[in-house]
Amino acid sequence: MSGHFLDFPNTLQCHHRAEMRDALSAAIKRAERGQLRLRIPTERSLMQTHRGMHFHYKPEIFLQLQGRTEFALPDEKFDLMPGEVAIIPAGQPHGETVFPEGNQPFRNIVIGLYSHTLSTHLAKEVSPGKPDIEVIQFFDAPNLDVFEMLATNIVHTFHQHAAARETVLKGLIGAFFGMIQNSIETGSSSLNADVGKIFKVKWLVREQIANPELNVKKIAESLQCSPDYLSNLFHRQTGERLIHYIQRLRIEGAVVALQSTPLYISEVAYASGFTDPAYFARIFRKHTGETPQGFRERIDAERRKPEAKPKTIYFDRVDYSPGTAKAV
Repeated sequence: MSGHFLDFPNTLQCHHRAEMRDALSAAIKRAERGQLRLRIPTERSLMQTHRGMHFHYKPEIFLQLQGRTEFALPDEKFDLMPGEVAIIPAGQPHGETVFPEGNQPFRNIVIGLYSHTLSTHLAKEVSPGKPDIEVIQFFDAPNLDVFEMLATNIVHTFHQHAAARETVLKGLIGAFFGMIQNSIETGSSSLNADVGKIFKVKWLVREQIANPELNVKKIAESLQCSPDYLSNLFHRQTGERLIHYIQRLRIEGAVVALQSTPLYISEVAYASGFTDPAYFARIFRKHTGETPQGFRERIDAERRKPEAKPKTIYFDRVDYSPGTAKAV
């Protein structure tokens, strides 16, 4: 979901933060009682482009407060109702259409994970069926990889048919939403170097990274400033050219796709926002020192290597075997 940014007085920011905190607290209590309904699609067509859909390189979490969200995916559809949670896996194409229900307008919380930062935004319906951001806040999260690991494990556990599935899910969900609630309650929403327009730029790039039309001019239009002003500000505060930053994030996404999907190189290029696979290959090599095909072959070869370190260290020897059962 992409959107515009609004500045709110501190009292209104506190009100929205309290609303998010209370909604998360209620979700945690329902999860503890085994009453939190999860909607998690099966991972299909990962990192592929579909008309009317988009995807992110990190999991995206939706907590429905009011109304209804209809999610459309390449092979399925589902509705998210009040009190329910949806987790969209990383790389999963999806589209969202929203509806009021009865006399309740649409409203939900969307949680994003990106670049050591947790983003939480409240969404509302801005035109029939279309959600957009009402207010967004960002929180430092140096342990963001833990958030991502928990979300990914929830996705995988949800689709398992194992005896301890419900117990594991309850623990993972409680830990995940508990950490988010802690970040909102105790974390700082002032992000040191990433303040004001600069962080908003980075958030927009994350949201639109697969869009081939994403460029400095489009971002400047979203932030209501000139491209030259934005480029100079970004370079002055980060030390990196904005166009280079966009390319770098596209290549980082391509690395994920090459490591985790069987997509053709051309498909990875398109999914990463490039319209020309040959140009993608040149930029990939510029950033990584390898061709996309060479990178994939090297990763595959490394995965096939046997474990180099011994499994067990004894005082007088080392043991590389995984262990064997004793005969009885």
